[in-house]
Formats: sequence, structure tokens, C-alpha cells
Amino acid sequence: MVNATKKWIFLKISSIILIPLLIWFIINIVAIYDKSFEEVIAFFTTQPSKFLTSLLIIVAFFHSALSVSEIFEDYIHNEKIKSAANKLLYFFAIIVPLLTIIIIFNLST
Repeated sequence: MVNATKKWIFLKISSIILIPLLIWFIINIVAIYDKSFEEVIAFFTTQPSKFLTSLLIIVAFFHSALSVSEIFEDYIHNEKIKSAANKLLYFFAIIVPLLTIIIIFNLST
């Protein structure tokens, strides 16, 4: 299978996964919008919320990294710069969600 086809398929799959996760997240953010800090922390410390928020972050960063790498492919013509930009993008697409998930799992009430 061609690399571009794989990226296209992964973009479509991640889009489908993001839809219910974003709906869940938006509903819950609206529900805790005017709550106290302790109640917000309590929400993020429950096991389903930790798992679903972590999954949302991972899939969202995966989806955005694929999308931005396609932009790099289309608009950056220098192969060295394109390669460096993609490597930096993928590095941050791993590090930022990892740090965020570590922080979420270390929250305590």
C-alpha cells in the first residue's frame, strides 16, 4: 500500500474515533464549566475520565500530526527541511500527549 494511502486511511479512522470522544468531552466540559476547582479535579481523577481524556489526547495529536505532515509534504520543497520538520512534529506529537497524560494520572483529590 502506498504511504499516502496509509496516511489517508489513518486520518479517516482517527476522525471517526475523535467524533464520539469530542462529543463526550464537550458535554463534560460544559457540565463542569462553573464547578469549583476541587470538583473539576475530582472529575479528571475518575478512572473513565482519565482513560477517555488520555485517549482523546492521543488520537487528537495523532490526527493533527498526520494533517500537519501532509501540509509539510505539499508546501515544503526542500527535503532536508521537510524531514527535519516532520521529525520535530512527530517528536512533539509524542512528548506533549505523554506529559499531559502523566499529569492527568498524577492528579489527586
